[in-house]
Amino acid sequence: MSSAVNHANPPARITLPALFVVFLQVSLAGFGGPIVWVRRIVVERHRWLNDAEFADLLSLCQFLPGPNVVSIAVCVGAKFRGPAGALASLAGFILVPWTVGFALGALFLRYAHLGPLQGALHGVSAAAAGLLIATGARLFLPYRRRATTWLFAGFAFAALALLKLPLLLVVFALAPLSVIATALTRARPG
Repeated sequence: MSSAVNHANPPARITLPALFVVFLQVSLAGFGGPIVWVRRIVVERHRWLNDAEFADLLSLCQFLPGPNVVSIAVCVGAKFRGPAGALASLAGFILVPWTVGFALGALFLRYAHLGPLQGALHGVSAAAAGLLIATGARLFLPYRRRATTWLFAGFAFAALALLKLPLLLVVFALAPLSVIATALTRARPG
């Protein structure tokens, strides 16, 4: 049996407030992994998209600039209500993070000189660095047995950390080279 949601009963006309509220819910629930919540709410709960449509949309959004979940919000809103739907979905998704971000930014500017706040920020910075390192390790693990993985990881590290080259330059230089290297290693008779 397929896990795809059946659209035998397509959703009624999706309203702008509904788009806003759904992506507000995603924003409130999505700490650490909002794409999981978008899928759960949009595919399983509301059945606005089926599994295949969501997978295709996610694939597209991974190639767009910016956070994937923001692109998904815009695309879902645009699919059902055009530009107004895109704005409603985006507004729902960014309302809470922007509000919290601006409030914390204002507090930081006002009280940055206080020792306890500086200590808390140092702790949060260390935790964020740890999360980035853990995420990088998880991304690396499935490919660790490939020589090209080590080669391109080394090139990227040297270019970014040691030579301090801009990220876009490194990505645009290494991405095509890594695709070619992968194609050549797969074409080689094993």
